[in-house]
Amino acid sequence: MINVTKTYLPDKEKYKHYVDRIYRSGWLTNNGQLLQELTEKLSSYFEAPYVLPVSNGTLALQIAFKALELKNQVITTPFSFVATTSSLVWEGLTPVFADIEPDTFCLNPNNIEALITPDTSAILPVHVFGNSCDIDAIQAIAEQNQLKIIYDAAHAFAVKYNNKSIVTYGDASILSFHSTKIFHTIEGGAIIFKDKEAFERAKLLINFGIAGYDTITSLGINCKMNEFQAAMGLCMYDEMEAIIASRQNVYQRYVDAFKNSSQIQLQKNNRHSTHNFAYFPIVFKTEENLLRVKEVLAENKIFARRYFYPSLESLPYLKTLQKVPFSSSLSKRILCLPIYESLDVKDQELIIHLVESNL
Repeated sequence: MINVTKTYLPDKEKYKHYVDRIYRSGWLTNNGQLLQELTEKLSSYFEAPYVLPVSNGTLALQIAFKALELKNQVITTPFSFVATTSSLVWEGLTPVFADIEPDTFCLNPNNIEALITPDTSAILPVHVFGNSCDIDAIQAIAEQNQLKIIYDAAHAFAVKYNNKSIVTYGDASILSFHSTKIFHTIEGGAIIFKDKEAFERAKLLINFGIAGYDTITSLGINCKMNEFQAAMGLCMYDEMEAIIASRQNVYQRYVDAFKNSSQIQLQKNNRHSTHNFAYFPIVFKTEENLLRVKEVLAENKIFARRYFYPSLESLPYLKTLQKVPFSSSLSKRILCLPIYESLDVKDQELIIHLVESNL
């Protein structure tokens, strides 16, 4: 069986080394030693001083919204994982959808300004499949209209834009460290803030609002990362360069196979940013083409994924009449093919053959 992704597991003895440290210290959570070490490493890696690991990427979004004191409407993309939108709704915010660029799949800056109203407090773009948004254009719009920017960088670990970590842009960026991501902590995530004030608010928000041993200063919840999650992150951190290099080989074989196809569209990557090879999406001419290929792959125990589907403006709990034709069309025709470090060349050749022979 070949799944769309396969969780990378570091050497068991390496993980055990960290687990043994946890057992010796008896410190399982609440800003333990391993979490402190991981936070320092991530801060150094991103060259960002205000890094806050949390228990998952969805809560990272929600805490970022709270820490930045967002209100009312937030302009965002309809082409993303459901958590981008559901986290807004959960926090009492209203998502306003701007359509995407049909080639990069990212939010189109040209569609933002017409949606700005006095109730707009922020822009929430997504670096789709790790492909950078047009950061410069979005920043200019935000500055002109005094709006916050929160980047959903769930897919974008290790990506750089103009030679800087992609998570250092905007007022905040969030990462997902779910086990399906190239860097993971089993479950987990992080928020990277631009300024210290929002960072300090978020530190209280993730720990019940507790400021000291017996001092509670604000409302808060619990979304701390524990030591076992941090241990996995420390293992993964040391192997990221090799992981990305291995994925690049798999990614490039797909590109070589499909780049000249008249029946398949590939994502256009931002020329100002690097790539982490986290996903390999292909776009078919029609939904019927996609369903046929997906079925044939499944018959051969190969499980590609419709990602992202459906387009988020169609979520049943939203009351929106917005039209986003590019996102709506793309979501029906896009399929992510299996990509992971250990994908066998022969298995990948079979995937390519099955796709090409069923177009």
